[in-house]
Amino acid sequence: MVRLRGFQKLTTIEEAKKLFFDNQKFRRWKIELVPIWDALNRVLADDLIAGENLPRFDRSAVDGYAVKARDTFGASQFKPKTLKLTSGSEVKKGEAKQVWTGNRLPIGADAVLMLEDVRRVGDSLIEVWTAVTPSENVSKRGEDIAKGEVAAKARTRLKPHHLALISALGISEVPVFKKPKVAILATGNELVEAGEKLRQDQIYETNRIMLASLCHELGAEPIDLGIAKDDIDEIKQKLKHGLKKADVAVTTGGTSVGVSDLVPTAINELGKPGVIVHGIAMRPAMPTALAVVDSKPIIVLSGNPVAAFFGFEVFARPLILRILGIENESRPIVVARLTRRTSTVLGRKTFVRVRVFKQNGEFYAEPISARGSGIISTLTRANGYIIVPENRDGLEDDETVPVHLFDALEVFNENV
Repeated sequence: MVRLRGFQKLTTIEEAKKLFFDNQKFRRWKIELVPIWDALNRVLADDLIAGENLPRFDRSAVDGYAVKARDTFGASQFKPKTLKLTSGSEVKKGEAKQVWTGNRLPIGADAVLMLEDVRRVGDSLIEVWTAVTPSENVSKRGEDIAKGEVAAKARTRLKPHHLALISALGISEVPVFKKPKVAILATGNELVEAGEKLRQDQIYETNRIMLASLCHELGAEPIDLGIAKDDIDEIKQKLKHGLKKADVAVTTGGTSVGVSDLVPTAINELGKPGVIVHGIAMRPAMPTALAVVDSKPIIVLSGNPVAAFFGFEVFARPLILRILGIENESRPIVVARLTRRTSTVLGRKTFVRVRVFKQNGEFYAEPISARGSGIISTLTRANGYIIVPENRDGLEDDETVPVHLFDALEVFNENV
């Protein structure tokens, strides 16, 4: 626990995670078969075992001519060798057969000459300008994957290259974990849906679309519970409805530390154990609360967009990944030099938004100036963040730091 200003006790991030996860019963997730065309970014539920060798037979790795390697020994541009072309299924001594990439190697052949190393002489002969060794330019049977070998391990997030390998094995459907459903609720009398007309003192609600998009990125299915007014009964009703349909609930707004908090109060009235942690030693997102009701986890985030983003990043992201069976899927990290000093508060782990750029082959991180956790543009101007530990009051100019990237592509395209 961290004590601030002599009164307020805040739980460290590490303590909060332990309390939160210890109060949950993680069970084996439901599995479904999906067509390979729909499997991108899904999480594989079981090991995929190769039912056959890949390649299934020795085959040419290039366009060229299948030959007996020993027939080419000693060949050069100054002293070419001549081979006779054949169209049969077997290559005999002194013969060659034209093949294309992926073609089965003819009987008797043990190597392939590349097209550019050969000159065609009429319709029946080729001149060989280079020697090849046995197995050169040949993909051997089982060289890629052997029958019985694990082609893709369980709990792998399937990327295009995984799908290519799975397809090469003739598998058209794959077992994946069902997408966890995340109910998302925003609270606040001042909130209005985008597209509606604003009245005085109203603002457009932004956090639900951001949180839903973060869920989509992870492979979870968001369920929109809409906006609840600052009314405990309405919050309870919407949350109760969401918990029936979803595996996790995430709320935004209606939480602070030290005053009457509508959402934590509503959660405690819904069931046990209720709120486990409220108030975490982090900046932004200090008012974050963590709860469990009838075995369903609830993450209560600040209404400020940046605080909501980092509360989700620290608690909802690892929770969803753990439900999917993925223990470690961190954001891409680069090491960069700070362009100037950044000040933080002792006693809180601070998440500083930065813009990373590459200059003269080296990465630099420019801290984004921010006056509060409600300034959304600090996220759009940043492409990553650094974490300042609780025992530091800032980081120095030119200090080397690891940067957690929102998207690596943004960084590597941003050269100056």
